[in-house]
Amino acid sequence: QVQLVESGGGLVQPGGSLRLSCVASGFIFSSNGMSWYRQAPGKQREWVAHILSTRATHYVDSVKGRFTISRDNAKNTVYLQMNNLEPEDTAVYYCNSVPPGNWGQGTQVTVSS
Repeated sequence: QVQLVESGGGLVQPGGSLRLSCVASGFIFSSNGMSWYRQAPGKQREWVAHILSTRATHYVDSVKGRFTISRDNAKNTVYLQMNNLEPEDTAVYYCNSVPPGNWGQGTQVTVSS
């Protein structure tokens, strides 16, 4: 049974940083790409970044240069380091495998002064 547990969200001022974590279980983590998505209030969920099993990474244009995705296969964990946060980054952040399966509960990120 696939399980995804996101954590690390919170309230941060514009320009601040957060690191999100996602612990995965129920599948062979090291063999799968992993993605981060986000869903802002009143908007559709959007893809933010992914990291493949080869550790190749890709980002949506709006976060390039500010966000960094990484993984620790020994811990079945994928991370999202978010720097220089903007109010537009406010959303619930979710991780998932590539391609996506069941969703976790997400973690709330709020960027506000």
